Formats: sequence, structure tokens, C-alpha cells
Amino acid sequence: MENSRPLCPKVILEGTRLTKKTELAFTLRDHPRFAGARRYRYHLPLVSAEWSGLTNEAWGPSLISFPPEHEETVLETYRTWVRLFELHRYYTWVVDRFHLSTAVHQQRHDRAFDVEWIERRLRPLGFAVVLCTRTPESFPEAREERLRVSANPVQYDDLDVFVREQDALRTAAASSALPVLELDVTGRSEAELADEVTDWYSSRKLLQLEH
Repeated sequence: MENSRPLCPKVILEGTRLTKKTELAFTLRDHPRFAGARRYRYHLPLVSAEWSGLTNEAWGPSLISFPPEHEETVLETYRTWVRLFELHRYYTWVVDRFHLSTAVHQQRHDRAFDVEWIERRLRPLGFAVVLCTRTPESFPEAREERLRVSANPVQYDDLDVFVREQDALRTAAASSALPVLELDVTGRSEAELADEVTDWYSSRKLLQLEH
């Protein structure tokens, strides 16, 4: 059936910048085979570790980019999110960057971030990772498109940073205890990508893990 879907799917979209993660997150949230057919719009939450709410400043530290002095606050925030997911296990969750992005960023600054306890608690809930990637040669075109709307264009000056981070995220995803789909976004629409994620998630029957 066109509207059949896995009950309460849960995905974490990981990837470096310019890999359509946020666009895909919004598309999945409204996708009739992922989130269910809706006659009107109601609350389907998007969660992101990129939120810079730790300090009162624009472009401040996030759960990904935090400095050492914010580590305990970050850990408490992760514990809070994970506990909320456990308490609301029969709900659809779309997460735009989470623990793997944090681990990779912190590793780049010679700091370890333990993800084992997070994945140990997320796996029984049916969470899966979608690693959004693109070919290295496609980053310049993606940057030009982003610069039309970006309020902070300087962050896209060095594309080699994104290529290296993409490689590091691949390594982190390869060690993940969660099911992982690597999704090449190069030259593809958000609708096409959302269809592939939905088909993959459904085929894995991931939510059998809940019971």
C-alpha cells in the first residue's frame, strides 16, 4: 500500500556540511511513507546537535563543537535527549546530526567522546544512521548554491575541511553499533533521497528491535 510504513521510524542524519542533511530531514518529516499520510500538519519533531544554545551568542558552541568547559553540560544534554527518546519510543524522530558528528569533531581537537553508551540505548528503540555524503568534486557547486542563502558564508571557505570530515565520519559510521546507510546525495533531489531512506529503513524491519 502507498501509505504503509514502519511504525514510528527513527533516523539520525549524519554528514559534513553541504550534504543536504537538513533538507532531507524536513523532507522525511513530511514524507507520507516515512512519517505517515497526514490530512493536516501536526508536530513531528526535528532534533539537532548543531543547536548553539549553550551560550548567549550567535554561532556559539553546540553539542558538536563544544569546548572542554562545556563537557558536563553537553553530556547532561545527551542523557536528556536519550532518555526522552526512551520515554517516547513510540514516536517518529528525525535527528539532524548527533553523536557521531560530536565524536568526529572532538577527535579532531584531540578529545575523546564516548558514543558507546548512547548507541547501546538507541539501538533497542530502532534508531538507524543515515550518513549523507557527496563526491569530493561536487562540493564547490554545493557551496555556490549554499552561499545564496547563508548568513555565515565564511564557514564554507575551505572545502578540504569538509572532505576530511566526511572521511572521518565514514570511519566513525563503520564502527557504529547502529544500522548505517551511506547515502550519496550528489545530483539527487530531496524527494529521491527520502524515498531511498524510507525503502531502506522499511526493508531492515528495524522496529522489531523494540519488542
